[in-house]
Amino acid sequence: MGLVLNGISVSRGIAIGRAYLLQHDDLEIREYTISEHLIADEISRFRTALEKAKEQLKAVRDKIPANTPTEITAFIDAHMLMLEDAALSEAPTNIIKTRRCNAEWAMKLQRDALVSVFDAMDDPYLRTRKDDVDHVVKRIQSYLINQSEHAHDTPEQWLKDSIVIADDLSPTDMMLMQHQGVAAFVTEFGGPNSHTAILARSLGIPAVVGIHHIRGYLRQNETLVLDGQCGIVLADPGPQELEYFRQRRRAEKMRLAGLKKLKEQPAITSDGQKVLLLANVELPEDISVIKRVAAAGIGLYRTEMLFMNRDVLPDEEEQFRAYLKIVRAMKGAPVTIRTLDLGVDKQLNGRRQTGTMATNPALGLRAIRWCLKDPALFSSQIRAILRVSSHGPVRMMIPMLSTIQELIQVLRLVEDEKRLLRQRGIRFNNKIPIGGMVEIPAAAIVAKAFAQYLDFLSIGTNDLIQYTLAVDRLDEEVNYLYDPLHPAILQLINMTMMAGKRAGIPVAMCGEMAGDVRYTRLLLGMGLREFSMLPTSLLEIKRIIKTSDAGALFRQTRKVLKMSHPVEIAEFVEKINAAD
Repeated sequence: MGLVLNGISVSRGIAIGRAYLLQHDDLEIREYTISEHLIADEISRFRTALEKAKEQLKAVRDKIPANTPTEITAFIDAHMLMLEDAALSEAPTNIIKTRRCNAEWAMKLQRDALVSVFDAMDDPYLRTRKDDVDHVVKRIQSYLINQSEHAHDTPEQWLKDSIVIADDLSPTDMMLMQHQGVAAFVTEFGGPNSHTAILARSLGIPAVVGIHHIRGYLRQNETLVLDGQCGIVLADPGPQELEYFRQRRRAEKMRLAGLKKLKEQPAITSDGQKVLLLANVELPEDISVIKRVAAAGIGLYRTEMLFMNRDVLPDEEEQFRAYLKIVRAMKGAPVTIRTLDLGVDKQLNGRRQTGTMATNPALGLRAIRWCLKDPALFSSQIRAILRVSSHGPVRMMIPMLSTIQELIQVLRLVEDEKRLLRQRGIRFNNKIPIGGMVEIPAAAIVAKAFAQYLDFLSIGTNDLIQYTLAVDRLDEEVNYLYDPLHPAILQLINMTMMAGKRAGIPVAMCGEMAGDVRYTRLLLGMGLREFSMLPTSLLEIKRIIKTSDAGALFRQTRKVLKMSHPVEIAEFVEKINAAD
């Protein structure tokens, strides 16, 4: 039997292929002085490399699959914005002029200056942002020296059908490797909610993370087997082992083929409870993916992507046309449009935030707080959403509500824009449903009060878990604490479900937890009947729903809400899932 390495399962599937050990070595940067008459040529060389880096990131951004969580797209968007920032696009040219140094050296000097600023910051979150500076600088330098530290720049045949082994992978690396046909990913670092894990699931590529020092145990090009469900990597398997995993791979293909047969079947539990399975989307182009799994509608349409990476913000008319394209494509299925969820990590080119830098961006000016600070920006979006509501079943959803005062401000703005549209003789649905996202613990605790003003609630578990447990799920140092089954999380979800039930309004869930098969039966038992998720998860969730008895799960789940130990809760969830 070959060597077996155990890690964390993050994206299911069986892969058999050659090991490709990715080395992220430092680039060899030459440092030399140039003649004065060569300064213009050197600046031109720098700007060419800068443009190539921009073009590559834009190409990667355009290939990101439908409904990839905003954490991933924000990572690439942030790097694109950094390439536009004067600190990286202009400052190196000044260094070239004043110090007469080559472009690679100028980039290194500017990188060192920027990193020293981040290192001096007290906030650990902001200190880690120096990694983004390194990533962007190396991308430019790699073009300057005609050398790439990225495996995706190697000949395509080197990566096709290979299992890539790395310390970690950026979303950019993963997207380009996927385009070249890699079979699977393994990383030394990361957890089930790291950007590597999230994107691997979105791409449907088997992946295992968290196998420390794995590259020290493997040889380049040796045969590997990766089991994404069990979280293992098998090196140098024997003939019997290879045959076993080939059979597993064939069984997995048959399972996926069986899921496709569920496409047109309703999502109804074995005891007759109807469940609404919706999809999360960002762009009109995502509709084709939704139709492939026959989602019942859109539970979360992220509008901020329409505003980012551009110098001139979309006006009311452009927004209206974009929303109308989505609504018409859905042909009568419900569409929930979330108002802008912008923040410190998702800036607008045309309207950068002013003032002092936030000490903790996650707790700063973002989402509805941002919108209420900029009523002109917000009002144009409200009008666009109201106008499109006359063309189909549209709902408006407000993100990151924390106080009733915020909600009242929003509702007053909506009424103001309704009056304006009436004066102009423009049609809209006067009774457009307005809902709020529950993603701050305070909102869950006072969900009963919010429910009195709203037509529906939607639980955003990604932020709810992070804010409740004070854990950045993408931070390798603490993401082991990110636990959807923490008793506090279950209590907050239950509070929200109960608030909706008492007020007679529906409660949905649109975070990653809604699309995770491990929690489907638990959520059914807690009363959830509206799930919104990545389309890639929808058919598997439907299969579980069709084999579940919601009434029995409800009676069982009352027990879990009285539990306080995480291990006890995990064992309970494993037990109800064993009925599958």
